[in-house]
Amino acid sequence: MLFAMSRPTRDETPVFNRLDRIRADRGLSRQQLADAVGVHYQTIGYLERGEYSPSLPLALRLAEALDINVGDVFSLHPWVEQSPAEPAREHAR
Repeated sequence: MLFAMSRPTRDETPVFNRLDRIRADRGLSRQQLADAVGVHYQTIGYLERGEYSPSLPLALRLAEALDINVGDVFSLHPWVEQSPAEPAREHAR
């Protein structure tokens, strides 16, 4: 019996990021960050707008260049941002 070989489908799981905020907080331009990780500056823009999900090596290089843990930049879940005027609330114990 012959089985048809099919190509695996590309994973379309969205990857959320805070790249734009972290980059700006560090005073880096898209070009500077792109140069630090070896990509075109437009790639940084695509990542920041969520139009492109990074490969694992690129995500790790970005986190290293920003001196931050990769999980603090990229996530499978959107971040719930707190407004600056709203006080931080501790979790109930």
